[in-house]
Amino acid sequence: MTITKKHILALLIILTIGMGVISVASAYTGTGFTHDIPFSKYRDVSNSKILNKYSDTDCHVEKTGICEQVVDGDTIYLKSGEKVRFVGVNTPERGVEGYIASKNFVQKFCLNKKIGLDVDDAKHTDRYGRTLAVVIVDGKNLNEMLLKEGLAEVMYMPPSEFYPYNWANSSTHIPDSYHSYANTQKDTSSSDSGSYIGNSNSGKFHESTCKWGQKTAEHNRVYFKSRNAAISQGYQPCKVCNP
Repeated sequence: MTITKKHILALLIILTIGMGVISVASAYTGTGFTHDIPFSKYRDVSNSKILNKYSDTDCHVEKTGICEQVVDGDTIYLKSGEKVRFVGVNTPERGVEGYIASKNFVQKFCLNKKIGLDVDDAKHTDRYGRTLAVVIVDGKNLNEMLLKEGLAEVMYMPPSEFYPYNWANSSTHIPDSYHSYANTQKDTSSSDSGSYIGNSNSGKFHESTCKWGQKTAEHNRVYFKSRNAAISQGYQPCKVCNP
């Protein structure tokens, strides 16, 4: 049989389709986290109504920027060119159930808007060069909101200034591999009293008499009996009281 241009073209088309099928079948799914929240859930809900459900964050805005692109529910790009990865959380990957809902939620609060960042002091960037940070919108912790809305799962990867288990609620998905670590941290880092007050949200610790330590919300407080105990848990000393 004589091979003509038509035969070659047909073969190329078949190969292209085949590669496409293989690509879809082996699409990257990350941790496999999914959720069934419909992408239209928040469409007709005002931003203020959602924000009013949450307390102001103890995190501090260290830098600001305009969000130019929302890649997915845990990654955004700023106009400055900086790429930001929401620290402590993980949302569904592209092509996975829940991807659109999580992405739309972040777009609602970030896209073309000025947002604040509290950069992870323990680890500034991930292996892809993205800035690891808590994203702050109107004084609220957007990372925490994603977890409590069920749009993200906990993804704690020490060293980190932040402890995302404290942002979770009873319905937040926590991967099995993280459960034992969370319980261990709870047993070893918490106490009813101590000489130092740690803020699990900011990752800082203070003298018990420090005004910033005393302003720490009760649910974010971690007590330490010694300075070394706080430092060994990854907490950073307050720059005001210098414990």
